[in-house]
Amino acid sequence: MQSLATESAAEQHPGQGRKQSLRQKLAPWLFVLPFFALYVLFLAYPAIRVCYLSFTNSDIAGQGHFIGLDNYVTLFHDGDFWASVVHTGYFVLLTVVPNTLMGFLLALLVVRQKRLRLFVLACFFLPFILPVSVVSDTANWVLDPNFGIVNLLAGTNFAWFQDPALAMPAVAAVTIWWTVGLNMLLFIAGLQNIPQEYYEAAAIDGANRFHRFLNITCPLIWPVASLVLLLQLILQFKIFDQIYLLTLGGPFNSTVVVLLYMYRQGFQQGRGGYAATIALMLVLIIIVVSLIQFRVLRIKRASR
Repeated sequence: MQSLATESAAEQHPGQGRKQSLRQKLAPWLFVLPFFALYVLFLAYPAIRVCYLSFTNSDIAGQGHFIGLDNYVTLFHDGDFWASVVHTGYFVLLTVVPNTLMGFLLALLVVRQKRLRLFVLACFFLPFILPVSVVSDTANWVLDPNFGIVNLLAGTNFAWFQDPALAMPAVAAVTIWWTVGLNMLLFIAGLQNIPQEYYEAAAIDGANRFHRFLNITCPLIWPVASLVLLLQLILQFKIFDQIYLLTLGGPFNSTVVVLLYMYRQGFQQGRGGYAATIALMLVLIIIVVSLIQFRVLRIKRASR
């Protein structure tokens, strides 16, 4: 009856009906407009601007001339850039899988050992909410070669951030300690979503704890593990803060990663166009590697 009354009113006042229809169509767009405006202003436009700058010889202020593909040709022959790619890949190897595995083991500890829950959460999740400057100062204090706790307990005097062989593993260890809390929370959520009936049924059938873990926990937690691995891959490829604060690329440029090399080219040498080219190349590398990893993880999931 109400719809009939509305239709009859619209027939009597066609102009008013059209206005109401127009308002209904515009209302969703008005709600989306603030987000869309911010997205264009802070994400879309800067991305387009970076793409344009990569084809120029601009300085850090964006003043320069169009030079075509010269920056890309220079980049492909730049040995320092490819060395930074190797350093970044080494850091990724040191962090992605160990960080994911440690997050999973800590999540198991939290879920199954309730007495240790608060202790583990405090030790490994609280660092995640700390700013990187605090984490770096803490790492410098703990790993100090003269009075650091690690060297004191181990009876050594390693200069962790001054040794070319130890600097990158030390930064990787600090990064894992700093970021493993997020992985732990994701795995805790995944483990708590596994129905307990599966474990009870398997126990009735005679499966021991190891078989229940291997045949129930691992397959059902694999989607979460795939997500964590993908997120970690993207995040660790963008490593910059820890490197800048702990080693500044040293010693002997052994920890110069791609973003630090881009920073040097753009802000220290004033080569804004070349820095934009490095940024786009890093994005391309992340996309390619992420697609390969996603494909591999998808194949493993299908095989399960």
